[in-house]
Amino acid sequence: MFCLTVSTDAAWALAAARDLDAVLVDHAHCEMKAATNALSLAVRWPSDLALVRALTELAREELDHFHRVVSFLERRGLPLGTPPVDDYAAALRKATRALPSHDLPPAVDRLLASALIEARSCERFKLLLEVLPAAVDEELCEFYRELFEAEARHYRTYVDLAIMASRLPEGDAPSVVGARLRAIAEAEGAIVSSLAERGDRASVHG
Repeated sequence: MFCLTVSTDAAWALAAARDLDAVLVDHAHCEMKAATNALSLAVRWPSDLALVRALTELAREELDHFHRVVSFLERRGLPLGTPPVDDYAAALRKATRALPSHDLPPAVDRLLASALIEARSCERFKLLLEVLPAAVDEELCEFYRELFEAEARHYRTYVDLAIMASRLPEGDAPSVVGARLRAIAEAEGAIVSSLAERGDRASVHG
């Protein structure tokens, strides 16, 4: 799917469906982190108003998703709790910084890493939908179908923003940024494989 180099083991979805309460709690925190990430990127490069506007719109949608997941938590009587350490995102940032340097603006790597996080979420929502019977919670299944489409759109938005932020000529930017995306995707795949070996299933990215 998209540029992902490693597919999630099908066992993840089965385990997640069996522990849906834990997945929902983790999902809520992921949506808040996604909104915070988009806003942090927007204020980090405030001189590019087109970038700021696009990232603000992304943050608004992620925050709406957060509120909606919290509603599912309330119905199930689940507490939100404190946010867990996000080993996946932290490892991805570290791996991205460790890649060979390039002449592209720093924003490009941050935007591409964000694109990969959205791609992984999209893939996992699709897997979860395939094993989660609608009888469990028809409204929740419909929500995840909506999120599958939203994450795919967010992935494309982040890649497009990275191309725009590259400041390269229009004819060169897609291929240069695409090569960098593939390099980061290789690192992301290694991280996902490592986390899968750890056996932590009750998380969106773990």
